[in-house]
This record gives sequence, C-alpha cells and structure tokens, in this order.
Amino acid sequence: MFGGHFYHSKTKKAVALFGRLFNNLYVVRQNSSGAVISQLKVPLSYAPKQKYLERIRENPSLTDDTQVAIKLPRLSFEITSIAYDPTRQLTKVGNFTTTSSTGDTTKRQKFFTPVPYTINFQLNAYAKSQDDALQIIEQIIPTFNPQYALTIKPFATEYPEFKEDIQVIIQGVSFSDDFEGAMEQRRTIIYSMDFEMKLSYHGPIADTSIIRDAKAKIFDIGAGLNDSDIGLETIVVTPNPSSIIGLDDSDFGFSTTILDSAS
Repeated sequence: MFGGHFYHSKTKKAVALFGRLFNNLYVVRQNSSGAVISQLKVPLSYAPKQKYLERIRENPSLTDDTQVAIKLPRLSFEITSIAYDPTRQLTKVGNFTTTSSTGDTTKRQKFFTPVPYTINFQLNAYAKSQDDALQIIEQIIPTFNPQYALTIKPFATEYPEFKEDIQVIIQGVSFSDDFEGAMEQRRTIIYSMDFEMKLSYHGPIADTSIIRDAKAKIFDIGAGLNDSDIGLETIVVTPNPSSIIGLDDSDFGFSTTILDSAS
C-alpha cells in the first residue's frame, strides 16, 4: 500500500491558491466631503484566528521593540477541516495516460483516478471600524455566486498540459464585535467567512511501457487450441518508423509481417 514515496503538494498549493484570491484588497478612507484621504492595502497572512486575536489585543511596549500594536484592517485565513466528498466520487477504472519525450526517449505515465476531498477554509477580516470591515466584505461577496471556478495546473513542471478545475464556494458570513470590553482594550470588529474548496488528491504516477508492436497468432480451430503444433502463422504489426510512436501529432504508418508456424 505504501510501497513508494510520492508527494504532489496539493494541500500546499490549495493554501497558496486560496490566499491569492484575497491578496489584493484595499480600504479607502474619505473625509466628510467625500475626498479620498488614504488608500490602504489589506495585509493577508495564514494564521489561526485565536492567536491572531491575542496578538491584536496585546498591549504594546515602549521598551520592547518586538511588542508593537498591529495596525488594522487585516486579513487572516486557515484550514479548519479536510473531509472526503462522496458526491464527487469517480469510478476506480477511470485512469488515463499521457506521454512525455526527452531526446529519443518516449515515456508513458499512468494517472490513477483522483480521490475527491473538500477543504474548509475560514477567512477572517479584522477592523477597528465598521466601514473598513464592510469595504472588505463587499469586495469579496460579489465574486462568489456562491462559487468561484479556477483552473490550475497541478503538475505544471512535469506535465504542463494537465489541467484541473477547482471550485471555491462561500458558505456564510458571521460577525462579532468586542466593543463592550474593558476601556483599555482595543475595539476589534471581526467578520468570519467560511469557504469550501473542491479538491482532488492524486496518488502515485506510474511509468508504463509504450506498445510498439502487436502480435496475433492464427490457429487451426479444428485441431484444438491445446495442441502446440496447430499454429498456422503469426501476424506482427509495428509502427513505421517505430521511434516516433507516442509523440504528440505523430504521423506514421504501419508495417505488417506475416510469419509461418515454422518461424
């Protein structure tokens, strides 16, 4: 079962892909007349919500340079669970192959049926004012209706022609405000958004041989198939030229050789 090591970095790529969806959000500050005072890009990081809250609420120190207050608004996200998705289960015989060439060598790779899983993410928006928080939320929500489709290349280096469609679905938005805390505590408005990412995990990729010839033996049915002396002839079909088989857009013919039973 675990005979050889393989690692396709699918979870790592999923985290990077999810983060890229939200790494270009801005908050605009305006004065009473509507003129733009400043435009801030919202920082994004992968971090658990509770630890991030503790860091926000930590009192800054005048003597310790490492203990400074975090500026808001900010975004953080994390994986909350990974679960099997039976609704996207595929038949186990749905394998497919591809070919690759290096110089004069042509190889065929066999991809086994991927296993469908759902990765649940939580995206948290932290702000000190409702306007900042709502600006972030309203830049995100319209993109998901309720899903957003992406096309990726899971094996971009080894097999760039292989593509996979991934759906990211928003599940809901929740809100919290700790404005009623102690006087010395900073107000933090938090909007939490839950997402599902439909991902498929691939197993090991097997190297298989390329069929370079086909042989058919002709027997005398009346003599019985168990008799080794009843073979009449053998037909061998090979591509011509044989070195081009397996390449994309190959253009080749076939050579047929007929051998009698004595050959």
